[in-house]
Amino acid sequence: MRRRVASFVLFLITVLALSGGVWRYAYLQGLDQLHARGQADLSLVSDRLVGQLQRYRDLAVFLADHPQVAQVLDRRPAVEAQAFLQKVADKTTALDVQVLDRSGDVIVSALGTDAAQMPRAEQGFVQRALRGALGWGHGPAAPLTDRAYFHAAPVFAPDGQVRGAVVVSTDLNGIDYDWRGSNPAAFFTDTNGVVQIANRSELLFWARPEGAQRLVPPDGAQLEFAVSEVGTHEIWRMGWGPYLPDAALHLTRALPVVGMTGEVLLDIEGAQRLALSQAAAVAALCLAFGALLFLATERRRALSEANAALERQVAKRTAALNASNTELRREATEREEAQAALRRAQADLVQAGKLSALGQMSAGISHELNQPLMAIRSFAENAVQFLERDRPDRTAENLTRISQMADRMARIIQNLRAFARQESVPQTRVDVTRVVASALELTQTYVRDAGVALEYGPANAPVWVRGGEVRLGQVFVNLITNAVDAMGGSECKRLTLTVDPADPVRVTFCDTGPGIEMPDKVFDPFYTTKSVGNATEGTMSGMGLGLSISYGIVQSFGGDIRGSNLDAGGAMFSVTLESADTGEEGQA
Repeated sequence: MRRRVASFVLFLITVLALSGGVWRYAYLQGLDQLHARGQADLSLVSDRLVGQLQRYRDLAVFLADHPQVAQVLDRRPAVEAQAFLQKVADKTTALDVQVLDRSGDVIVSALGTDAAQMPRAEQGFVQRALRGALGWGHGPAAPLTDRAYFHAAPVFAPDGQVRGAVVVSTDLNGIDYDWRGSNPAAFFTDTNGVVQIANRSELLFWARPEGAQRLVPPDGAQLEFAVSEVGTHEIWRMGWGPYLPDAALHLTRALPVVGMTGEVLLDIEGAQRLALSQAAAVAALCLAFGALLFLATERRRALSEANAALERQVAKRTAALNASNTELRREATEREEAQAALRRAQADLVQAGKLSALGQMSAGISHELNQPLMAIRSFAENAVQFLERDRPDRTAENLTRISQMADRMARIIQNLRAFARQESVPQTRVDVTRVVASALELTQTYVRDAGVALEYGPANAPVWVRGGEVRLGQVFVNLITNAVDAMGGSECKRLTLTVDPADPVRVTFCDTGPGIEMPDKVFDPFYTTKSVGNATEGTMSGMGLGLSISYGIVQSFGGDIRGSNLDAGGAMFSVTLESADTGEEGQA
């Protein structure tokens, strides 16, 4: 009896040790998988936050080169400056947009210079911008919001000196509002360990004491908290409320570009439950095996064959379980490699599209320069013949036209250099009817070869708008060629172009093609329904960049461009431009 009891106790200890080992192994495997998934979730939410904040940084950089900002810093009367900043803030959902002088004082603000909270000159991000670098920071903007993020961009004078700064304020409450309640629990702490952004509102403004891992609520209450290490994983055990896990895997990621650290809490209950289930299954299997072995010992002769069959079955199930675990790990590895390859391919595709777009723009400029060069050559040959015939009047006329062609080439090259330097060309007074006529002249061969009927009745008098002749002509050429391409498979091919001289001026392009599949995305970069490589000379066709670039050009003129479908079929693109009744006519 003692031998049986000792054997039974030893068997139970062995089963307990084996079950504990299985639980430990399964638990670590579950934590490893949870860690990989948590890293992906943390990267996703971190990239999302960085992308949302950097959008306002790009806005500050863009406004730093805007002509109206320069006018404000020149102390010129700019009645529309605040209205302009309000319009920018409304369209970009920015909390406030401000222009500061060299001393850091606010000249004009979208909310008014008497707003309750203004960036002070001694704030670090303001000082950084006034030294010629991009500045950023966060803090309260009472009474507007208790959490704001600031981007400051320097405004440079032509001699390279800093004239002032543009500050764009962002309400962080609007950024993490859409994240509330999403899984897993994620939050972002600043360099002082204070939670500034979180998808659990109860964590906002919790602070981490210096040298500590735990977070303390603003009221200083000491809540339940403990940290343990399981392998290479950090486990937090806490009692912080019903919307946070009691035991969680804690992961962090530094975000120096926004001066914060992303943290995520992943509930480990599932991993524990799965490990416990596997350990219980192994324990049950071992106990069953022990019971059968015990019975086999007592009735060895009678049940020897049944015992052998049971052992084979257990071995088969164990092998199947190991094979399943191995296959799951292999599939997880392959999936991670495939996702990494997909991200690399997407990045390569975006870069290739950008390079292709730049190449196509260069081809279009070359075409624009080739026409006046050919004209100069023709006028020069005619001038020689007129000199031989003693026709000085006609010779002078040809030389005048050669000078005009040279001026046109100089304007094109000036705009190309400005585009390469990413500088803003001043807006001037432009006759939109002349720009439309020039665009139709450039595309008349393409329209005629495509079999498209053109309906256009030019206005009897000039229609003046604010913009640039060359860049506005590029927009019209792009819209015309896009319409011709869209009608490639239509039986009726008709392009109707109208110019409404009312204020604001509206130019519309109506075609009889299949229409726009997704009107709300037609101006997004790299969105296209054409195949790459089927590009029309001088356009961004096939890359999804033509309409996006046209949108940016029209926006830089203070205008608007919209695309919609017609009830009778086909698409309509309308370009709305500000009227310009005074000023000198020029090119841009």
